[in-house]
Amino acid sequence: MSQTSAPQPSDLASRYGRRDRSRLALVVGGVVALIGLSWLGWVIASQSTPEVTSSLRSWSVESDHATTAVLDVHLGSASVRATCVVRAYAEDHSTVGESAVKVPTDGGTDVTLSVKVRTERAATSVESPGCTAPGQKRPR
Repeated sequence: MSQTSAPQPSDLASRYGRRDRSRLALVVGGVVALIGLSWLGWVIASQSTPEVTSSLRSWSVESDHATTAVLDVHLGSASVRATCVVRAYAEDHSTVGESAVKVPTDGGTDVTLSVKVRTERAATSVESPGCTAPGQKRPR
């Protein structure tokens, strides 16, 4: 009886080539992964702590050509210069008025802001997409 033996490692290496993982490739891969994770952490931290946030507390239709909205604005620090936007919509969902207002910097970080929006016709709803500060492109 003939007995077959498993191929020797040298036979496989000569047939398929030898894969050596060098330490340099592992170090470079580790450095690239570390840089990528550091960047991701920085992006998450900078986007999760905005300079200004706001919420629409209430709104009321004063007349066919005026609407008032009340916003609660929280500033990251008292020196932040923020701008808030309020939009009024008609029954057919078209925009009938918009107002951008600068938040007063009177030293406080929590501000209640009353915004009057002039409208071209009667408004049926109001929204505030949010407020922005320099360096904060996305309203919050």
